[in-house]
Formats: sequence, C-alpha cells, structure tokens
Amino acid sequence: MKVELRQVAHSRSGDKGNTLNVAVITYEPVLYPIIKLQVTVERISKCYSGIFEGTVVRYEVDRLGVLNFVFEKALDGGVSRTLRLDSYGKALSSRVLTLPIDISNDHMKYLRSWVT
Repeated sequence: MKVELRQVAHSRSGDKGNTLNVAVITYEPVLYPIIKLQVTVERISKCYSGIFEGTVVRYEVDRLGVLNFVFEKALDGGVSRTLRLDSYGKALSSRVLTLPIDISNDHMKYLRSWVT
C-alpha cells in the first residue's frame, strides 16, 4: 500500500550558509528499514528539483532511525545573500513528507492514523 512519508516519519531541517540539511526520523524503529530502502538520494533530488544547485549526500544514523540529507548550494547563497522568502530553509523539511512510500499490510498498524 502507498502512503505518504509523513505517516511513518517526521522531519527536521537546519542550515548553515548555503547548505541545508533535512533529517527524516521514523516514528517506529520497525519502519526504518523501509524508509532506508525507499528514501534515496535519487528520490530526494527529484523531490527537491529546482530548489538546490549542488549535490545531495545521505547520512544514515541507523541506531536512531534517522536519514540525514545534506544539500549543497541549496539556499541561494545563504541568509545574508538571498532574497528568497525562506532563506533559512526551515519550510523545506515538510516537502520530503509528501514522498509516497510502499508499506506492507503487516506494517499498517505502525502508521500514524491521525494523519490523513
């Protein structure tokens, strides 16, 4: 079954100069292998296409159930150099949560049902 990533994980973001990081954090440890398999650099790059100019690197924090993506050249030069509305990139973390994820029927019980 396809669900949005937001039903199995939440996200946080941070920035430093022209670099953005977006972390995807699973709600349940049992869901982490699914996210790790499906939330790839390729899918993230496509999801954020047109927003960044550099590379994306994925860091896996397996013991915490976290994937951290670091985007180079993502903030149009950084806070003091851009006219972008969200020069800090804080709103960009919610974009990743729209990614569709395939989960099995066995994992349905771990979904956050309050999210529609």
